[in-house]
Amino acid sequence: MSKQRVTISLPWQTHQKVKLVAARRATSISRLLAEQIELLVGEEETVYEQAQRQAMRLLDRGFHLGGAIPALRSELHER
Repeated sequence: MSKQRVTISLPWQTHQKVKLVAARRATSISRLLAEQIELLVGEEETVYEQAQRQAMRLLDRGFHLGGAIPALRSELHER
């Protein structure tokens, strides 16, 4: 899989904290952020897919809008 370089700007304090977290996990800041972004994107896809499945179930079931057919077509259009 090819990778795309991304540049971000962080407040100095946040950068220092991220460096500590990455060091504790024995990883780089880049890898730490990449893993977190991948998790975030995966969660978003899951939520979207769940909403899509629910919408499709509603459409398959259909909606009763209260209408009634008072007469048959053949009764209305006699030939």
